[in-house]
Amino acid sequence: METTSSHEKITEGLQRLLIKNYDAEKGYITAMQDIDHAALRGFMQRQAAKRNGFATELDHELHLINERPESDGSLAGSLHRTWMDLRDALNLNDKSAILEECLRGEETSAKEYEQVLEDIQFPQHLRTVINNQLSKIYRTIEDLQQLEDITKLQ
Repeated sequence: METTSSHEKITEGLQRLLIKNYDAEKGYITAMQDIDHAALRGFMQRQAAKRNGFATELDHELHLINERPESDGSLAGSLHRTWMDLRDALNLNDKSAILEECLRGEETSAKEYEQVLEDIQFPQHLRTVINNQLSKIYRTIEDLQQLEDITKLQ
């Protein structure tokens, strides 16, 4: 019985992270399409690709444990709440506001990853995959903070 419960928790944790990555990718794509600053658009494009890579990796891990991955973002099929305010910032085309919303989304993602790692006993190889993705999210947070500081100076 414990094995089934453990398997279900692992599946649930991987699905949560997969959905988070779908949502983040959509958020970055939205930002990339609507921002008029070429360098920031390139940054958003790289982040969307990174999140797509994370999702692909998690999708693969779910298949390895004989589970069917979620096929698209959050259950409602729309952007996660933390990415919703990004649309408002884009309407203003305010680079600082856009970066702030992306930063908020990344910080929420990091917390989700940390919570999943705390709540679920993953096998070591999955823990490594998740920690590697979390490290890259931390790096993105640092990059966004630097970009935010630079845009405030302009």
